[in-house]
Amino acid sequence: MFKQFTENITANQGYLLFSLGIFFVFFVVVTIMLIRLRKQHVAYMSDMPLHDGIIEPQKFNEL
Repeated sequence: MFKQFTENITANQGYLLFSLGIFFVFFVVVTIMLIRLRKQHVAYMSDMPLHDGIIEPQKFNEL
């Protein structure tokens, strides 16, 4: 099935498939990064605007 599909690709369709592949890979990588993100890091980043520029060294080293 894929062999017949790839034999009939013109140059413009190749660019479309390439851009679709990049789009798909980008969102898969972002999804994996979000799944692996620590909850502590999210809590720290959400509290940053409330600290008025004060960075707590012990929390910064845990990232």
